[in-house]
Amino acid sequence: MAPPLIQLKDIALTFGGAPLFDGVELSVSAGDRLCLIGRNGSGKSTLLKIVAGLIEPDRGSRFVQPGSTIRYLPQEPDFDGFTTTLAYVEAGLAPGDAHYQAAYLLEQLGLHGDEDPSHLSGGEARRAALARMLAPDPDILLIDEPTNHLDLTTIEWLESDLAQRRGAIVMISHDRRFLANLSRATAWLDRGVIRQIDRGFSQFEAWRDDILAEEERDQHKIDRKIVAEEHWLRYGVSGRRKRNVKRLAGLHELRASRRDYRGPTGSANLAAAEADKSGKLVIEAKGINKAWGDRPIVDNFSIRINRGDRIGIVGPNGAGKTTLISILTGALPPDSGSIRLGTNLEIATLDQHRDSLDAKTSLAEALTGGRGDQVMVGGKPRHVIGYMKDFLFKQEQARTPLEALSGGERGRLMLARALAKPSNLLVLDEPTNDLDLETLDVLEEMLGDYDGTVILISHDRDFLDRVVTSVIAPEGDGRWTEYAGGYSDMLSQRGADLSRAPAKAASEANEPKSAAPAAAPAPKRKMTFNDKHALETLPKTIAKLEAEIAELQKQLDDPQLYARDRAKFDKASAAMAKAHAALHDSEQRWLELEMLREEIESA
Repeated sequence: MAPPLIQLKDIALTFGGAPLFDGVELSVSAGDRLCLIGRNGSGKSTLLKIVAGLIEPDRGSRFVQPGSTIRYLPQEPDFDGFTTTLAYVEAGLAPGDAHYQAAYLLEQLGLHGDEDPSHLSGGEARRAALARMLAPDPDILLIDEPTNHLDLTTIEWLESDLAQRRGAIVMISHDRRFLANLSRATAWLDRGVIRQIDRGFSQFEAWRDDILAEEERDQHKIDRKIVAEEHWLRYGVSGRRKRNVKRLAGLHELRASRRDYRGPTGSANLAAAEADKSGKLVIEAKGINKAWGDRPIVDNFSIRINRGDRIGIVGPNGAGKTTLISILTGALPPDSGSIRLGTNLEIATLDQHRDSLDAKTSLAEALTGGRGDQVMVGGKPRHVIGYMKDFLFKQEQARTPLEALSGGERGRLMLARALAKPSNLLVLDEPTNDLDLETLDVLEEMLGDYDGTVILISHDRDFLDRVVTSVIAPEGDGRWTEYAGGYSDMLSQRGADLSRAPAKAASEANEPKSAAPAAAPAPKRKMTFNDKHALETLPKTIAKLEAEIAELQKQLDDPQLYARDRAKFDKASAAMAKAHAALHDSEQRWLELEMLREEIESA
């Protein structure tokens, strides 16, 4: 077994008088893919900071293999002192690191390098932080919620990049699909202790449920034993004093054990306040169009949404998902085409912009609107403390300012506000952000039981597969297509992921059908002359690019090059980034052509 790169022993930490950890042990070896799982507030991010050496525990030791390089991805990156994203990423490189990786990774993540960090969106800030973490190619990656604020295209790129890296990875994420695809071991942080298995996240939930069921059985045994011992104490005490003292001491120990037992955190009690049923038709859009300047956002899109449908809208950031949902719900008029809303619609909306509320407002004021201690839930008053507890808030948090809430707590607050309003149409923009796995489960169940209609935007692939009945995806140039089923069904029908052009059949799915009585059989696919030529010549091109990259790498490996000849260094870095991009495109093109050749030959 390989020696550990990082090892924590007997870690203890106390916050506000309550122990957060006690006796935590964690070991990470070369090549490990470890996911760190736990409820919101269990201390996952704090423990990852201890692993990174950013927080000192009250007790315990931290060992790092000498010479090991560690990079940590925080939830909130600090851009102070940096004028561009490229400068921020380059500042994370060590003297011996390949500087071209900074520009290359920014390009792969959709940034140019000249962005002002003070004006970045949440998604752009996350991508810049990812580039800074990945550029040095460290031995150990510590990543905290890497998929937050990322669109599906970037999430899938990140998965692919991490899967190819040789370093160890410790990851915290609420994205089930991301964890299942990357993890090979699981560490569960629960009530201050860690349990670990050498199995990935896909097997975690069944393992966790078995542990909790066994724990519950043990507590029932203790309860029954306490009852039996108390019965003996009342009715069965005999004259043998020595035996009685020992048995009485055992009863005190059982009571102390039961009193000190910390049960698992309960589940949120999510329930939407439902209004009267809407009409069978909820929304009908015919040939709607919308453009911002010369850029088409929605082009000739039509859809009919009926009561009970669950519609998911996906796509890269900037594709126009929020604009489309605003047009469909009547909040934004289309440039042309028609929108028809059904009868008796009551809409409740969850906005993704969670910092729209005053950060100094207290939790209770945010729920009550600053009016007393009552929340109107489904048109009926409820005490704010009771409603808070439904969403896993503690009574003492009522006066907590919103700026002190964690991301998960802010997510639950926005859900509490949205679900209090009577509705028969829920419009949810990124409802899963920062929610822990258990709350996600409850949200999915609630949406499954909801009698109304749901339209949601999400980048959580597993959530989409579990909840929606159809997915609307962008095809480019303002064109959108509806696919039956969840996200995985959409990929299967579309024939391509969101980062690539869809298969021809998918892009033509909504085109008018010919009036001919019978469609002619599809012609057999053939390889053009250009396809055949490319298939023959691309291997030579790929070899040439690999040789070029190796030669450039030799130049960039010179530690004095930057100081001696800055212009030569910059030229080599730019050429390296360009060569890597060309190599990626060439390999992708060759793979597509090879698959086409095999398909034709096997037909």
